[in-house]
Amino acid sequence: MPLYHGGCPSPQGRPLAKPAAETPLIAAEAIRVLHAAGVPEAALQFLPGPGEVGAALIGDARVQGVMFTDSTAVAKMIQRRLAERLTRDGEPVPLVAETGGQNAMVVDSSALAEQVVADVIASTFDSAGQRCSALSIRCLQEEIADRTLAMLKNAMRELVLSDPRRLAVDVGPVITRVAAERIDGHVAAMPARGFPVHQVSMLAEAAHGTFVPPTLIEIARAADVEREVFGPVLHVLRYARADLDRLLTEIDATGYGLTFGLHTRIDETMALVLGRIGAGNRYVDRNVIGAVVGVQPFGGADLSGTGPKAGGPLYLGRLLKRPPAAALHGLTGNEGLSRRYGAWRRARGHGALANRLAAEGCPHGAGVELAGPVGERNLYTLHPSGRVAAVAETETGLLAQLGAILATGDRAVVIGSGHVVDLLRDLPEDCATRIERASDLDRAGAVRAVLYEGDAPGLRALNRTLAERPGPIVQVQGRTQEALAAGDLYALPGLIEERATAIDTAAGNASLMAIG
Repeated sequence: MPLYHGGCPSPQGRPLAKPAAETPLIAAEAIRVLHAAGVPEAALQFLPGPGEVGAALIGDARVQGVMFTDSTAVAKMIQRRLAERLTRDGEPVPLVAETGGQNAMVVDSSALAEQVVADVIASTFDSAGQRCSALSIRCLQEEIADRTLAMLKNAMRELVLSDPRRLAVDVGPVITRVAAERIDGHVAAMPARGFPVHQVSMLAEAAHGTFVPPTLIEIARAADVEREVFGPVLHVLRYARADLDRLLTEIDATGYGLTFGLHTRIDETMALVLGRIGAGNRYVDRNVIGAVVGVQPFGGADLSGTGPKAGGPLYLGRLLKRPPAAALHGLTGNEGLSRRYGAWRRARGHGALANRLAAEGCPHGAGVELAGPVGERNLYTLHPSGRVAAVAETETGLLAQLGAILATGDRAVVIGSGHVVDLLRDLPEDCATRIERASDLDRAGAVRAVLYEGDAPGLRALNRTLAERPGPIVQVQGRTQEALAAGDLYALPGLIEERATAIDTAAGNASLMAIG
């Protein structure tokens, strides 16, 4: 349910809740509960209706921020509309988007087959697969594939497809006839492509609704799933142990980064896989659904969303011009690179700027263990987002941008700025190696964010250019020369990625099982 903020960060701002056209009743009940809990009605207003209502809200200049959950395609449409204007403070209109996923789970030969099957059933078929976190691609090491698939098909036969209000029912309908037809079309096309399809039988009472039977499709590569399939459909592929690295590259190449699962009892495999996978939420030896607020902050990257994570410390700050410093309180990371860059700036006569940047802190590489259920370990960590473009008109602007980018462990791509070679000639080597140059954004390649210094017309033009780019939504932070001179620097939380990792530490523990 998107929230359109009509005044953020002003105290007069009133969130407006616009649910999807298909879900007005459950959204109305959620708003009723919030009002009953003490949220003033004037502070949270409910606007149900078709897509035209949302479009009108997004196009209204009074709306100063958008929090959105739906498909990647619709999020890109919203980005294009918001690119036409700025907030009252002259900043890009904040867009927090949690979008789709092609969520994968890797299962190696050490995994407990019974637990794997139970977790796959829950991850794929709960809510008829209509969760953005639901499992889509399951990767089985070839030594265990036949046995595990046989167990899974037997478990699927036990699923009851009918009215979800009955306790005996496991799988209900998908949300609309159009959704069912879209899923059915995907399933029907797979045999012609050479991919075997296994479906469970439906009860007669489910034959006339918007039901899609639980489905298993055997594929050869992750790329065989060409789009998100939002329903009770599981794609299964086999992999050789020697091809694990290639498999992880394939999963990453889907472009999504929402949830990821791993089943293994080998510590080295867990370290290897988690070191490669950058999904926002990673789960080890458990299912991949049901993130708990305060325990597993939820959200992804790339085509799966903009960040920050719902239920995480950075979320509310995204709606403010200046995120509160307390959001990263107690999280400290790798400061070495930033410290050397600061010393270089002071030597060039930019001591005041260096001191302000140093006060911001260096959050990348930080992490904390969150409280959670017994037998489960939950880790929250911050990571560099990747390549960040720096578009500056002045030397001061460029120095501030590079300071923010290096402080967060990212790589800088300096756009234009013909004087940059002389300016950065004597940088410390470890800083210089993290800075690239490009004549314009088209030649900069993929970037995760853009830092801009300049006037409002230039910022709007930049927003429009980025909104027309295919692929993930690229966030922009804009500052004028005067704002930077006054100490209004770039917000570091916008340049880092959050990851939540939940590990079932009791899975496969023979001692605990014996006690049970």
